[in-house]
Amino acid sequence: MTPTDRFDQHIRRERAGLLAFVRSRLDDPDLAEDVLQDSLLRAVRAAPDLRDGEKMTSWLWQVVRNAVTDTYRRRATAARLGDAYAAEVRAEADAMTPDEEARACACIAALVPALTPSYAAVVEADLGGADEGALADRLGITKNNLKVRRHRAHRQLRERVEQTCRSCAAHGCVDCTCRLSTPEPSAPSNP
Repeated sequence: MTPTDRFDQHIRRERAGLLAFVRSRLDDPDLAEDVLQDSLLRAVRAAPDLRDGEKMTSWLWQVVRNAVTDTYRRRATAARLGDAYAAEVRAEADAMTPDEEARACACIAALVPALTPSYAAVVEADLGGADEGALADRLGITKNNLKVRRHRAHRQLRERVEQTCRSCAAHGCVDCTCRLSTPEPSAPSNP
């Protein structure tokens, strides 16, 4: 039996336990399978030539533990980026005149129905100045999940603005007099 065959058998034998471990560490059970698959792919690519099954087991579990840690690090980075983006948007909004803000809000409000419903709910709440904690509770999600959903909603909204306003949207135009017709809802680019 080759080292690769032994390693493959070892992964098959440990997979259920590894998956249970990952699920117990993540608050999103749908993410657990992806994290496990990514970590197993890393393990296969970097598989050491271990002959001792006990060492192979501990090494494989360490790879999976590292993958869980990496997942939390990526989430923290995404949350920081989401916070920075929100601060930037607030700063830009604060710099607008009341007339510019009214035109921009009217344009955005007209595009909200073209968003995925869960994203539209977040944008509508943002436009209404909803409290983050209350919004997360109302939607039945965590604050971290709300940040991710808000980021995706804003990205989808930006795509709709670019589709609607065409070339001026790329330059930060908030003058909605150039507005063409509102695009029809399309499949979300990343739900």
